[in-house]
Amino acid sequence: MKNKINFGAIIVYYVIAVACRYAAVKTNLLSGIENPYLVILLRGVGPALGALAAIKIFSLHNPMSLKGIYKNAIVPFAIYWLLPAVLIAGVYYVTIGKSPILLMFTVLAYGLLEEIGWRGFLQEQLKSLPKFTSIAIIAILWFAWHLNLETTPSNMIFLGIIFFGTWGIGKVYSSTGSLLAVAGVHSLNNFFRNGLHETELTLIAILLVIWIGFIILYNRKYKTAVNPA
Repeated sequence: MKNKINFGAIIVYYVIAVACRYAAVKTNLLSGIENPYLVILLRGVGPALGALAAIKIFSLHNPMSLKGIYKNAIVPFAIYWLLPAVLIAGVYYVTIGKSPILLMFTVLAYGLLEEIGWRGFLQEQLKSLPKFTSIAIIAILWFAWHLNLETTPSNMIFLGIIFFGTWGIGKVYSSTGSLLAVAGVHSLNNFFRNGLHETELTLIAILLVIWIGFIILYNRKYKTAVNPA
């Protein structure tokens, strides 16, 4: 029997997520904060606050996990956080003489705040729907949450990226159950604030190959452990 969708919880989640986003990017509320890393985190905190509020208000059984299928959180932290942070910061150091490791982890934490909402809460709440329907709903709500709704060519491209990202990150979440894992994948594009060039695209390709390979191999081992022959 499929679980019923709690539309009230989803509405509460989304209202809080959008309200926080609006306050962060459309008002001067954060203008007095001098710490740029804190500003980054506050711009993405809405989905996490919305999810936690909805779960509390409606007493939902909505399991979330940093470690997912892994034995402990150290494994996804090392593979999906430490590896990209060190790799990308190292490339930055070689090319421009700076190693923004703190920025890397701030971006990862920003991704985690979003993913608590989009995957940890909303994907879980919509999992009884057909896969394409769930992806479409999450993609549209995620796109609108960014509060950049003009129908320009660049925004339509962004909507396509959001849709593809919803599918891809959703697959990672379904395979790992780990918020650390999806936060790492989510943050790939956000790492490169000055745009994507050949070096950045190469790094993204390398990380995706490593992550996909790791997911496939670990899932085989996990399924064998759970269902031994």
